[in-house]
Amino acid sequence: MLTRRDNAMIVLDAHRAERPFRGRLTAARRRLVPAAAWSVLAVACYLLGEYGEKARVPAPQLVLSLLVGVVLALTGVAAGNLPRAAVSGSHATIGVLMGSYLGPSVVRALAGTVLPLTGATVVTIALSVGTAVLLARVSRISLADALMALIPGGSAAIVASAEAIGADSRVVAFAQYLRVGLVALSAPVIVALAGGTAAAPPSPGAFPALARLVTNPHQAVGLLQLIVICVAGVRAGARLSLPAPSVLGPMALTALLLMAGTSHTFTPAGPLRDLAFVLVGLEVGLRFNRTSVRRVRRLAPYLIGATGLMCLACAALAWCLAVVTGMPFLDAYLATTPGGINAVVATAASAGRDVAVISAVQSIRLFTVVLLTPSLIRWMVRRRDAAIRTCRAV
Repeated sequence: MLTRRDNAMIVLDAHRAERPFRGRLTAARRRLVPAAAWSVLAVACYLLGEYGEKARVPAPQLVLSLLVGVVLALTGVAAGNLPRAAVSGSHATIGVLMGSYLGPSVVRALAGTVLPLTGATVVTIALSVGTAVLLARVSRISLADALMALIPGGSAAIVASAEAIGADSRVVAFAQYLRVGLVALSAPVIVALAGGTAAAPPSPGAFPALARLVTNPHQAVGLLQLIVICVAGVRAGARLSLPAPSVLGPMALTALLLMAGTSHTFTPAGPLRDLAFVLVGLEVGLRFNRTSVRRVRRLAPYLIGATGLMCLACAALAWCLAVVTGMPFLDAYLATTPGGINAVVATAASAGRDVAVISAVQSIRLFTVVLLTPSLIRWMVRRRDAAIRTCRAV
């Protein structure tokens, strides 16, 4: 017969046995609640971006989410940043999207004009680098920040890669989307002034089909392909020591698959693509604090001036390209605008311009910029630091 002491020991042992289970349950609840809150915030920003798209806000999913993140960070509502898995997944998805711009159709569109158009791409990148060096000298901005801020094309990928190479993603995001907004708003106006037809504002309609997440008609197969390419690309990028491997690895792998003849069946589309932009915007916005806001405000006049200078230089380059190749000036201008590829292609289509050539030039520059910019910046920063050390030693 059990005594009162024996019964007490049995109850105590039972409580001890339950402790690990209760501990795991509590930890799971602690992870689940923040994950649910982040999910609700991401969905809300996605819906806000859809309304922004109908209002013709440039890159609305990323820009509006960035602003929401800034407000949440400055008011103290959101502490910390997004979960690491969400950040890495959004970067890899954007990498695949950027890689999808380069395919056999792009190469075919450039047949016969490869040399002058390649030269225009190189000159555009050189103009952005020269403007960035000038900006770094006349303002209190680092060389890495200036280069990442003014490099044309692939804004989402550039912003996502900024922190990985030591640049301030907040300054980079402000400058990149200032430029995208300027290009998106000015391109239809310039086309109309030059005698073309300005792009008509999009008519209100239903949101994208929520069931279409990739371009493959078989969604499950396409999503599986996308996941495999993202994981393999990130690992390959890390193995090859690429800067920003979560973006550049999937981007390079996607481009290789497309050049090998694989179809675009795994390209993110609709809500999945927009959600990747939302997460990047939130990630950058949540990094802001009062000090960084004051810094961006102080740098804003310099960044606006440098952006305007870039746009004027690209317009002059378009005139030279039109003279050399015989292309109409509007086609050359739309092909050499410093970024804003989606708005530019839409404007070209509505104005009856040569969409194939324009999108091909923009796509090749975008791919080249996103792939080479991080390595170029690291090289330039190392050279500058070595020169400074040499001067101090002398």
